[in-house]
Amino acid sequence: MDEGDTVVRQALKVMREHLGMEAAYISEIVDGRSVFRVVDAPGQEHLIKVGDSHALEDVYCPLILDGRLPELIPDTADEPLAVALPITAAVPIGAHVSVPLRLSNGRVYGMFCCLSFKPDKTLNKRDHTMMRAFADLAAREIGRDLDKRKHTDERLARISEVIRENRFSIVYQPIWDLESRRPVGLECLTRFTAEPLRSPDRWFEEAASAGMGVDLEMATLKRAVAVFPQLPPGTHLSINASPETVNSEAFQNLMTRLPAERFVLEITEHALIDDYASINARLKPLRERGLRIAVDDAGAGYSCLQHILQLLPNIIKLDMSLTRNINVDPVRRALTAALVGFSVETGSRIVAEGVESMSELNTLTALGVQKGQGYLLGRPVPFAAALGNFEKYGFPHADCVAASPRS
Repeated sequence: MDEGDTVVRQALKVMREHLGMEAAYISEIVDGRSVFRVVDAPGQEHLIKVGDSHALEDVYCPLILDGRLPELIPDTADEPLAVALPITAAVPIGAHVSVPLRLSNGRVYGMFCCLSFKPDKTLNKRDHTMMRAFADLAAREIGRDLDKRKHTDERLARISEVIRENRFSIVYQPIWDLESRRPVGLECLTRFTAEPLRSPDRWFEEAASAGMGVDLEMATLKRAVAVFPQLPPGTHLSINASPETVNSEAFQNLMTRLPAERFVLEITEHALIDDYASINARLKPLRERGLRIAVDDAGAGYSCLQHILQLLPNIIKLDMSLTRNINVDPVRRALTAALVGFSVETGSRIVAEGVESMSELNTLTALGVQKGQGYLLGRPVPFAAALGNFEKYGFPHADCVAASPRS
Protein backbone atom coordinates (compact mmCIF):
# COMPACT_ATOMS: atom_id res chain seq x y z
CA MET A 1 0.00 0.00 0.00
CA ASP A 2 1.13 3.54 -0.70
CA GLU A 3 2.00 4.87 2.74
CA GLY A 4 1.47 8.40 1.52
CA ASP A 5 -2.22 7.80 0.90
CA THR A 6 -3.83 10.81 2.55
CA VAL A 7 -7.17 9.22 3.40
CA VAL A 8 -5.64 6.20 5.12
CA ARG A 9 -3.10 8.22 7.07
CA GLN A 10 -5.73 10.70 8.17
CA ALA A 11 -8.09 7.93 9.27
CA LEU A 12 -5.34 6.39 11.38
CA LYS A 13 -4.45 9.73 12.97
CA VAL A 14 -8.06 10.66 13.75
CA MET A 15 -8.73 7.28 15.34
CA ARG A 16 -5.61 7.38 17.50
CA GLU A 17 -6.39 10.88 18.72
CA HIS A 18 -10.03 9.99 19.41
CA LEU A 19 -8.98 7.03 21.58
CA GLY A 20 -6.21 9.03 23.25
CA MET A 21 -3.60 6.38 22.50
CA GLU A 22 0.12 6.64 21.84
CA ALA A 23 0.39 4.63 18.66
CA ALA A 24 -1.67 3.50 15.69
CA TYR A 25 -0.66 1.49 12.65
CA ILE A 26 -1.83 -0.45 9.65
CA SER A 27 -0.11 -3.76 9.15
CA GLU A 28 -0.01 -6.14 6.21
CA ILE A 29 0.26 -9.90 6.68
CA VAL A 30 3.08 -11.07 4.40
CA ASP A 31 4.68 -14.53 4.45
CA GLY A 32 3.95 -15.21 8.11
CA ARG A 33 4.87 -11.75 9.32
CA SER A 34 3.02 -8.60 10.30
CA VAL A 35 4.61 -5.69 8.42
CA PHE A 36 3.87 -2.08 9.42
CA ARG A 37 2.78 -0.18 6.30
CA VAL A 38 1.43 3.06 7.82
CA VAL A 39 2.29 4.32 11.30
CA ASP A 40 1.00 7.23 13.37
CA ALA A 41 2.99 7.28 16.61
CA PRO A 42 4.47 10.73 17.25
CA GLY A 43 7.52 10.50 19.49
CA GLN A 44 7.48 6.70 19.51
CA GLU A 45 9.58 6.05 16.42
CA HIS A 46 12.03 4.03 18.50
CA LEU A 47 9.25 1.51 19.14
CA ILE A 48 7.41 1.40 15.83
CA LYS A 49 8.05 2.67 12.33
CA VAL A 50 7.10 1.91 8.76
CA GLY A 51 8.81 -1.22 7.50
CA ASP A 52 9.21 -2.89 10.90
CA SER A 53 7.83 -6.41 11.09
CA HIS A 54 7.16 -9.20 13.58
CA ALA A 55 6.51 -12.89 13.23
CA LEU A 56 2.78 -13.56 13.50
CA GLU A 57 3.26 -15.86 16.47
CA ASP A 58 4.76 -12.92 18.40
CA VAL A 59 1.84 -10.47 17.93
CA TYR A 60 -1.89 -10.27 18.59
CA CYS A 61 -3.02 -10.51 14.92
CA PRO A 62 -3.61 -14.29 14.54
CA LEU A 63 -5.20 -14.53 17.98
CA ILE A 64 -7.69 -11.80 17.08
CA LEU A 65 -8.38 -13.24 13.64
CA ASP A 66 -9.26 -16.68 15.01
CA GLY A 67 -11.27 -15.24 17.91
CA ARG A 68 -8.99 -16.19 20.77
CA LEU A 69 -8.45 -12.52 21.61
CA PRO A 70 -11.15 -9.82 21.35
CA GLU A 71 -10.74 -6.87 18.99
CA LEU A 72 -11.28 -4.46 21.89
CA ILE A 73 -8.99 -4.96 24.93
CA PRO A 74 -9.32 -2.18 27.53
CA ASP A 75 -6.74 -3.90 29.78
CA THR A 76 -4.35 -6.51 28.44
CA ALA A 77 -3.84 -7.81 31.99
CA ASP A 78 -7.35 -9.29 31.76
CA GLU A 79 -6.35 -11.46 28.78
CA PRO A 80 -3.98 -14.34 29.65
CA LEU A 81 -3.03 -14.93 26.01
CA ALA A 82 -2.02 -11.26 25.70
CA VAL A 83 -0.05 -11.39 28.92
CA ALA A 84 1.78 -14.50 27.65
CA LEU A 85 3.14 -12.66 24.61
CA PRO A 86 6.54 -11.02 25.33
CA ILE A 87 5.63 -8.01 23.17
CA THR A 88 2.94 -6.98 25.68
CA ALA A 89 5.48 -6.23 28.39
CA ALA A 90 8.22 -5.11 26.01
CA VAL A 91 6.31 -2.21 24.43
CA PRO A 92 4.39 -2.13 26.89
CA ILE A 93 0.81 -2.62 25.68
CA GLY A 94 -1.80 -1.68 28.28
CA ALA A 95 -4.85 -1.25 26.04
CA HIS A 96 -5.31 -2.51 22.49
CA VAL A 97 -7.93 -2.14 19.75
CA SER A 98 -7.40 -4.04 16.50
CA VAL A 99 -9.78 -4.66 13.59
CA PRO A 100 -9.10 -6.84 10.52
CA LEU A 101 -8.76 -5.04 7.21
CA ARG A 102 -10.92 -7.07 4.84
CA LEU A 103 -10.74 -6.36 1.13
CA SER A 104 -13.76 -6.56 -1.18
CA ASN A 105 -12.87 -10.14 -2.12
CA GLY A 106 -12.94 -11.18 1.54
CA ARG A 107 -9.19 -11.52 1.92
CA VAL A 108 -7.67 -10.16 5.12
CA TYR A 109 -5.01 -7.64 4.15
CA GLY A 110 -3.82 -7.00 7.69
CA MET A 111 -4.91 -5.10 10.79
CA PHE A 112 -6.00 -1.58 11.73
CA CYS A 113 -4.62 -1.13 15.26
CA CYS A 114 -4.37 1.39 18.07
CA LEU A 115 -2.53 0.79 21.34
CA SER A 116 -1.88 2.55 24.59
CA PHE A 117 0.93 1.99 27.05
CA LYS A 118 -1.57 2.01 29.91
CA PRO A 119 -4.91 0.26 30.39
CA ASP A 120 -8.01 2.28 29.53
CA LYS A 121 -11.18 0.95 31.16
CA THR A 122 -13.26 3.67 29.44
CA LEU A 123 -12.98 1.95 26.05
CA ASN A 124 -16.42 0.74 25.02
CA LYS A 125 -18.56 -0.68 22.24
CA ARG A 126 -18.99 2.76 20.64
CA ASP A 127 -15.20 3.08 20.30
CA HIS A 128 -15.11 -0.41 18.79
CA THR A 129 -17.84 0.50 16.29
CA MET A 130 -16.00 3.67 15.29
CA MET A 131 -12.79 1.70 14.89
CA ARG A 132 -14.55 -0.72 12.55
CA ALA A 133 -15.92 2.16 10.47
CA PHE A 134 -12.47 3.68 10.02
CA ALA A 135 -11.01 0.26 9.28
CA ASP A 136 -13.62 -0.28 6.55
CA LEU A 137 -12.70 3.10 5.06
CA ALA A 138 -9.01 2.23 5.13
CA ALA A 139 -9.68 -1.21 3.62
CA ARG A 140 -11.52 0.34 0.67
CA GLU A 141 -8.65 2.73 0.00
CA ILE A 142 -6.10 -0.06 0.32
CA GLY A 143 -8.15 -2.22 -2.05
CA ARG A 144 -8.23 0.55 -4.64
CA ASP A 145 -4.48 0.99 -4.33
CA LEU A 146 -3.87 -2.75 -4.68
CA ASP A 147 -6.12 -2.91 -7.75
CA LYS A 148 -4.25 0.02 -9.25
CA ARG A 149 -0.93 -1.68 -8.56
CA LYS A 150 -2.19 -4.91 -10.09
CA HIS A 151 -3.27 -3.12 -13.26
CA THR A 152 0.06 -1.31 -13.39
CA ASP A 153 1.96 -4.57 -12.98
CA GLU A 154 -0.12 -6.13 -15.75
CA ARG A 155 0.63 -3.19 -18.04
CA LEU A 156 4.33 -3.37 -17.23
CA ALA A 157 4.37 -7.09 -17.96
CA ARG A 158 2.57 -6.63 -21.29
CA ILE A 159 4.81 -3.81 -22.48
CA SER A 160 7.96 -5.56 -21.27
CA GLU A 161 6.98 -8.68 -23.21
CA VAL A 162 6.27 -6.69 -26.36
CA ILE A 163 9.74 -5.12 -26.18
CA ARG A 164 11.56 -8.28 -25.10
CA GLU A 165 9.88 -10.55 -27.67
CA ASN A 166 9.77 -7.95 -30.48
CA ARG A 167 6.00 -8.32 -30.74
CA PHE A 168 5.70 -5.55 -33.29
CA SER A 169 6.66 -4.76 -36.85
CA ILE A 170 7.34 -1.57 -38.79
CA VAL A 171 5.51 -0.63 -41.96
CA TYR A 172 6.33 2.27 -44.23
CA GLN A 173 3.86 4.55 -45.95
CA PRO A 174 5.01 6.64 -48.94
CA ILE A 175 4.88 10.42 -48.79
CA TRP A 176 4.33 11.96 -52.20
CA ASP A 177 5.22 15.22 -53.82
CA LEU A 178 1.81 16.20 -55.24
CA GLU A 179 3.22 18.30 -58.06
CA SER A 180 5.58 15.71 -59.49
CA ARG A 181 3.33 12.82 -58.35
CA ARG A 182 6.33 10.89 -57.05
CA PRO A 183 7.16 9.44 -53.64
CA VAL A 184 9.81 11.43 -51.77
CA GLY A 185 9.86 9.79 -48.37
CA LEU A 186 8.45 7.14 -46.07
CA GLU A 187 6.68 7.47 -42.74
CA CYS A 188 7.53 4.73 -40.25
CA LEU A 189 4.45 3.25 -38.56
CA THR A 190 4.25 0.56 -35.89
CA ARG A 191 1.96 -2.47 -35.98
CA PHE A 192 1.64 -4.65 -32.89
CA THR A 193 1.14 -8.41 -33.04
CA ALA A 194 0.69 -9.00 -29.29
CA GLU A 195 -2.58 -9.56 -27.48
CA PRO A 196 -4.87 -7.77 -27.00
CA LEU A 197 -5.22 -6.75 -30.64
CA ARG A 198 -5.73 -2.99 -30.72
CA SER A 199 -4.57 0.17 -32.41
CA PRO A 200 -0.95 1.32 -32.06
CA ASP A 201 -1.93 4.49 -30.21
CA ARG A 202 -3.56 2.36 -27.50
CA TRP A 203 -0.30 0.44 -27.00
CA PHE A 204 1.74 3.62 -26.75
CA GLU A 205 -0.80 5.18 -24.37
CA GLU A 206 -0.66 2.14 -22.10
CA ALA A 207 3.13 2.15 -22.14
CA ALA A 208 3.17 5.82 -21.16
CA SER A 209 0.68 5.24 -18.33
CA ALA A 210 2.91 2.45 -17.00
CA GLY A 211 6.03 4.62 -17.16
CA MET A 212 7.44 2.72 -20.16
CA GLY A 213 6.49 5.12 -22.93
CA VAL A 214 10.07 6.02 -23.79
CA ASP A 215 11.16 2.36 -23.68
CA LEU A 216 8.51 1.26 -26.15
CA GLU A 217 8.99 4.23 -28.46
CA MET A 218 12.75 3.73 -28.53
CA ALA A 219 12.36 0.03 -29.30
CA THR A 220 10.15 0.82 -32.28
CA LEU A 221 12.32 3.74 -33.42
CA LYS A 222 15.46 1.62 -33.47
CA ARG A 223 13.69 -0.99 -35.56
CA ALA A 224 12.26 1.67 -37.89
CA VAL A 225 15.56 3.42 -38.67
CA ALA A 226 17.47 0.15 -39.12
CA VAL A 227 16.47 0.22 -42.82
CA PHE A 228 18.07 3.60 -43.40
CA PRO A 229 21.15 2.23 -45.22
CA GLN A 230 18.78 0.85 -47.89
CA LEU A 231 16.84 4.09 -48.31
CA PRO A 232 17.11 5.49 -51.86
CA PRO A 233 19.27 8.60 -52.20
CA GLY A 234 17.44 11.90 -51.89
CA THR A 235 14.58 10.47 -49.86
CA HIS A 236 13.80 10.70 -46.16
CA LEU A 237 12.28 8.78 -43.27
CA SER A 238 9.60 10.32 -41.07
CA ILE A 239 9.62 9.07 -37.49
CA ASN A 240 7.13 9.69 -34.69
CA ALA A 241 8.08 10.49 -31.11
CA SER A 242 6.44 11.98 -28.05
CA PRO A 243 7.91 15.03 -26.31
CA GLU A 244 9.06 12.80 -23.43
CA THR A 245 11.01 10.60 -25.82
CA VAL A 246 12.50 13.57 -27.63
CA ASN A 247 13.78 14.83 -24.28
CA SER A 248 15.37 11.48 -23.43
CA GLU A 249 19.08 10.72 -23.69
CA ALA A 250 18.24 7.54 -25.60
CA PHE A 251 16.65 9.51 -28.43
CA GLN A 252 19.47 12.03 -28.53
CA ASN A 253 22.03 9.23 -28.71
CA LEU A 254 20.13 7.52 -31.52
CA MET A 255 19.91 10.66 -33.64
CA THR A 256 23.60 11.52 -33.21
CA ARG A 257 24.40 8.30 -35.10
CA LEU A 258 22.15 9.17 -38.03
CA PRO A 259 22.31 11.81 -40.78
CA ALA A 260 19.71 14.18 -39.37
CA GLU A 261 19.05 15.83 -42.74
CA ARG A 262 17.48 12.60 -43.98
CA PHE A 263 14.87 12.50 -41.22
CA VAL A 264 11.63 14.24 -40.31
CA LEU A 265 10.55 14.09 -36.67
CA GLU A 266 6.79 14.12 -36.24
CA ILE A 267 5.53 15.33 -32.87
CA THR A 268 1.89 14.43 -32.49
CA GLU A 269 -0.57 17.26 -32.12
CA HIS A 270 -2.26 15.36 -29.28
CA ALA A 271 0.90 15.19 -27.15
CA LEU A 272 0.98 17.77 -24.38
CA ILE A 273 4.16 19.79 -23.95
CA ASP A 274 4.61 21.44 -20.58
CA ASP A 275 7.98 23.00 -21.31
CA TYR A 276 8.51 24.18 -24.88
CA ALA A 277 11.80 25.84 -23.98
CA SER A 278 13.24 22.50 -22.86
CA ILE A 279 12.18 20.56 -25.93
CA ASN A 280 13.32 23.33 -28.27
CA ALA A 281 16.71 23.28 -26.56
CA ARG A 282 16.88 19.53 -27.14
CA LEU A 283 15.91 19.92 -30.79
CA LYS A 284 18.20 22.86 -31.56
CA PRO A 285 21.43 20.91 -32.25
CA LEU A 286 19.52 18.32 -34.27
CA ARG A 287 17.82 20.99 -36.35
CA GLU A 288 21.18 22.63 -36.94
CA ARG A 289 22.28 19.29 -38.42
CA GLY A 290 19.28 19.31 -40.77
CA LEU A 291 16.53 17.48 -38.85
CA ARG A 292 13.11 18.76 -39.87
CA ILE A 293 10.26 18.99 -37.38
CA ALA A 294 6.67 18.21 -38.26
CA VAL A 295 3.56 18.87 -36.20
CA ASP A 296 1.37 15.83 -36.73
CA ASP A 297 -2.44 15.67 -36.89
CA ALA A 298 -2.92 19.41 -37.32
CA GLY A 299 -6.60 20.29 -37.13
CA ALA A 300 -7.50 17.33 -34.90
CA GLY A 301 -7.32 19.01 -31.49
CA TYR A 302 -6.85 22.05 -29.33
CA SER A 303 -3.06 22.07 -28.99
CA CYS A 304 -2.29 22.40 -32.69
CA LEU A 305 -1.82 26.17 -32.81
CA GLN A 306 0.29 26.14 -29.64
CA HIS A 307 2.59 23.49 -31.12
CA ILE A 308 2.92 25.41 -34.37
CA LEU A 309 3.64 28.72 -32.66
CA GLN A 310 6.09 27.32 -30.10
CA LEU A 311 7.91 24.69 -32.17
CA LEU A 312 8.01 26.59 -35.49
CA PRO A 313 7.80 23.34 -37.46
CA ASN A 314 9.25 22.86 -40.91
CA ILE A 315 6.23 20.76 -41.83
CA ILE A 316 2.57 20.91 -40.84
CA LYS A 317 0.70 17.65 -41.38
CA LEU A 318 -3.03 17.98 -41.95
CA ASP A 319 -5.03 15.40 -40.04
CA MET A 320 -7.17 13.05 -42.11
CA SER A 321 -10.28 14.52 -40.47
CA LEU A 322 -9.46 17.73 -42.33
CA THR A 323 -8.59 16.17 -45.70
CA ARG A 324 -11.50 13.70 -45.75
CA ASN A 325 -14.18 14.96 -48.20
CA ILE A 326 -12.35 18.26 -48.62
CA ASN A 327 -13.48 18.27 -52.24
CA VAL A 328 -17.13 18.76 -51.17
CA ASP A 329 -16.69 20.70 -47.92
CA PRO A 330 -16.05 24.47 -48.23
CA VAL A 331 -15.22 24.79 -44.51
CA ARG A 332 -12.43 22.21 -44.78
CA ARG A 333 -11.15 23.92 -47.92
CA ALA A 334 -11.14 27.32 -46.19
CA LEU A 335 -9.19 26.04 -43.18
CA THR A 336 -6.71 24.23 -45.40
CA ALA A 337 -6.24 27.34 -47.54
CA ALA A 338 -5.53 29.34 -44.38
CA LEU A 339 -2.88 26.84 -43.27
CA VAL A 340 -1.33 26.90 -46.74
CA GLY A 341 -1.18 30.69 -46.50
CA PHE A 342 0.44 30.41 -43.09
CA SER A 343 3.02 27.99 -44.48
CA VAL A 344 3.90 30.42 -47.27
CA GLU A 345 4.44 33.22 -44.72
CA THR A 346 6.57 31.06 -42.40
CA GLY A 347 8.46 29.01 -44.96
CA SER A 348 6.99 25.72 -43.76
CA ARG A 349 5.43 23.00 -45.90
CA ILE A 350 2.06 21.26 -45.79
CA VAL A 351 1.58 17.50 -45.93
CA ALA A 352 -1.96 16.15 -46.18
CA GLU A 353 -2.66 12.83 -44.47
CA GLY A 354 -5.45 10.38 -45.25
CA VAL A 355 -5.80 11.11 -48.98
CA GLU A 356 -8.17 8.45 -50.30
CA SER A 357 -9.69 9.74 -53.53
CA MET A 358 -8.56 11.51 -56.69
CA SER A 359 -11.09 14.26 -55.97
CA GLU A 360 -9.46 14.93 -52.61
CA LEU A 361 -6.01 14.80 -54.19
CA ASN A 362 -6.92 17.26 -56.94
CA THR A 363 -8.54 19.65 -54.46
CA LEU A 364 -5.51 19.58 -52.17
CA THR A 365 -3.18 20.21 -55.10
CA ALA A 366 -5.32 23.14 -56.27
CA LEU A 367 -5.17 24.63 -52.77
CA GLY A 368 -1.37 24.57 -52.85
CA VAL A 369 -0.71 21.59 -50.58
CA GLN A 370 2.75 20.36 -51.54
CA LYS A 371 2.81 16.78 -50.26
CA GLY A 372 0.44 14.04 -49.27
CA GLN A 373 0.01 10.49 -48.11
CA GLY A 374 -2.90 8.10 -47.78
CA TYR A 375 -4.35 4.87 -49.11
CA LEU A 376 -4.80 6.39 -52.57
CA LEU A 377 -1.07 7.05 -52.75
CA GLY A 378 0.10 3.91 -51.00
CA ARG A 379 -0.83 1.83 -47.98
CA PRO A 380 1.64 1.18 -45.16
CA VAL A 381 3.65 -1.90 -46.16
CA PRO A 382 6.90 -3.64 -45.19
CA PHE A 383 10.04 -1.79 -46.29
CA ALA A 384 10.85 -4.07 -49.22
CA ALA A 385 7.39 -3.50 -50.66
CA ALA A 386 7.62 0.23 -50.02
CA LEU A 387 10.79 0.39 -52.11
CA GLY A 388 8.69 -0.84 -55.01
CA ASN A 389 7.03 2.58 -55.13
CA PHE A 390 10.37 4.22 -55.83
CA GLU A 391 11.26 1.63 -58.44
CA LYS A 392 7.88 2.02 -60.13
CA TYR A 393 7.78 5.81 -60.19
CA GLY A 394 11.50 6.57 -60.22
CA PHE A 395 13.62 8.40 -57.72
CA PRO A 396 12.48 11.98 -57.04
CA HIS A 397 14.25 14.86 -58.71
CA ALA A 398 16.46 17.04 -56.55
CA ASP A 399 13.90 19.86 -56.55
CA CYS A 400 11.20 17.52 -55.14
CA VAL A 401 13.11 15.97 -52.30
CA ALA A 402 13.38 17.09 -48.71
CA ALA A 403 16.74 18.70 -49.31
CA SER A 404 16.31 22.07 -47.64
CA PRO A 405 15.56 22.46 -43.93
CA ARG A 406 12.12 23.81 -44.76
CA SER A 407 11.02 21.16 -47.26
